[in-house]
Amino acid sequence: MRSRAQMNHQENGASEGVQQGRKANFYIAPPGILLDIQKYFGLSDGKTGLLQTVFTLCYMLAAPIFGYLGDRYNRKIILGAGILFWSGVTLGSSFITESYYRIFVLSRGLVGIGTASYSTIAPTIIADLFEEGKRTTVLSIFYIFIPVGSGCGYMLAAGMAKSTGDWHWAFRVTPCMGGLALVLLILLVPPRIQRRTARHRALSISGTRRGADETPGVPRTAKTTWCQDVGSLAKNCSFVWSSLGLTAMAFVTGALGMWVPLFLYRAQLVQGIVPPCLQESCNSSNSLIFGGITVGTGIVGVIAGAEAARRLRKMYKKADPLICATSMFTSSLCLYTALMLAQTSILSTFIFIAFGELFLSVNWAVVTDILLYVVTPRRQSTAIALQILLSHLLGDAGSPYLIGAISNALQARGAPSFQSSFRSIQSSFAICAFVGAFGGAFFLLTSLYIEGDRREAERP
Repeated sequence: MRSRAQMNHQENGASEGVQQGRKANFYIAPPGILLDIQKYFGLSDGKTGLLQTVFTLCYMLAAPIFGYLGDRYNRKIILGAGILFWSGVTLGSSFITESYYRIFVLSRGLVGIGTASYSTIAPTIIADLFEEGKRTTVLSIFYIFIPVGSGCGYMLAAGMAKSTGDWHWAFRVTPCMGGLALVLLILLVPPRIQRRTARHRALSISGTRRGADETPGVPRTAKTTWCQDVGSLAKNCSFVWSSLGLTAMAFVTGALGMWVPLFLYRAQLVQGIVPPCLQESCNSSNSLIFGGITVGTGIVGVIAGAEAARRLRKMYKKADPLICATSMFTSSLCLYTALMLAQTSILSTFIFIAFGELFLSVNWAVVTDILLYVVTPRRQSTAIALQILLSHLLGDAGSPYLIGAISNALQARGAPSFQSSFRSIQSSFAICAFVGAFGGAFFLLTSLYIEGDRREAERP
């Protein structure tokens, strides 16, 4: 028999491997070199936003497929194949020349497919590895790697472009992180994941007693069809409303990640702080600063959200959705303030953007934890996949392109100038603040149903 210390070591090692993959998964950050890409291919704001939209569309369309596979086949193999695929495509995209913009767009879509395999499967592996008491803590660590990976992507991309004078090198370094994630996945994640203790074997994530089909050592079989699973999830009001709240988060996050460095650059042009970008490698300071903000606020926000949820849910069962609602309303106010201050004070804009991102980050682990205790374990991979599909379909799949298209339309109404280009992106960006407020309302609606849905998920 293996000692408890050995089993804890394996759990921690597996968690490290999964988290490293999460970091690599979000390490692909064209927004960090957006100005260089826009100039290289000669793109308008609308076509520039299309790069992220294609990535996200392919990502969300592939997610339900991987959710279906993850509920039925070996999750470790699916993760490994996905990491290997997107790392290879990312490396290949670095050799595309300016004459082949459409192939570059296609490569972004293929990277999205590989990324979907990871984001769909990884949370369920963590759910299998850890009991309920540890799950929120481990999920919070896991979701820290969303902003950490994204922020590192900004800084790595901008740093590589600055040091080499060629933005293509940003895409050539990223696969190294993918390779590290693959090695850790192979070495640290057990090939067949099951509960390690008698209590683990008897209980699901939320305390539900497992059925025979979920007993370790017995092959898992689906007792219901995929359509039946979807129908059941559609009747779960907590799942539906929290997914819509996550959609609003994704809309805002996608727009911020794509456009903030360019928005700040145009604000600085209007103020006369920086000259127009006419050289091969554009000024990357905004991307470096924004990347640092994303890393810092992400770490603090995720930890703060998880700790607040852990403490408050002991006193109030509806604490989780109310934390998410409060964070969304506060984030929206901070982001709107940042937009209004951009033309007069870049420092104040950075400060309010930081607070806006901080309150957005509070929700990442909490929203996933809501899903894991209002949905039965047998449907969790499918639920995560559907949540990814919905949040990206109505969220960050369209927001980068929508912001760029509105900016193009507003610029077309007047004579070209630095002022008009800034005003157009500022006005289109304001949509994010209102979408964030809607997200807060969706989480308030979640709080009305969460107790009943949790009891339903815990039924034998």
